[in-house]
Amino acid sequence: MIDKKHIGKVVADFRTSAPASQLRFFAKATGQTDPIYLDEAAARDAGHPGLPLPPTFLFSLELANPPSAWRDELGIKPERILHGEQSFTYHRMAYAGDVLHLRTTIEDIYDKKNGALEFVVRNTRVTSQDGEHIADLRSVLVQRNG
Repeated sequence: MIDKKHIGKVVADFRTSAPASQLRFFAKATGQTDPIYLDEAAARDAGHPGLPLPPTFLFSLELANPPSAWRDELGIKPERILHGEQSFTYHRMAYAGDVLHLRTTIEDIYDKKNGALEFVVRNTRVTSQDGEHIADLRSVLVQRNG
C-alpha cells in the first residue's frame, strides 16, 4: 500500500518557459483554429501582449520535467499505473516567454476495492515570474494492484 505519510510532500519544484514556436506547435497538434494561438499579430489585435498558452499546454510543461524519484519513493510501479484524471483551474493567462514556476505536491492518497486500486492525487500550482497565480493542475494517478 502507498503510505499516506507522503500527503503534502513536494514532488516537483521548477521554473520553465515556453517559446512561441513551441506554443504554435502545440496549438496545431491539438487542433486549435483560433489565430491568437498561432499568430502574434492576431494575438495583439485581440488584446494579448503575445501568444497565449493554449488550453492544457501547462500539462505538457509539467511532463517536460518529469522527476520520477517520488514515484520510486512511494513504491509506485510504472507498469501498473494509469493516468486517471486531469483538471485545470485557470486564474489568469500566461504568454510565450513568461517564466513559470511549477510546484507539485501530493494532495491525497487513497484506495478503492480493498486496495486493488490505489490513487495518488497531485496538485501543481503555477505562478508567473511576478508571483501571480496562473493556474492549478490536478492529476490523479491510479496504480492497479494484483
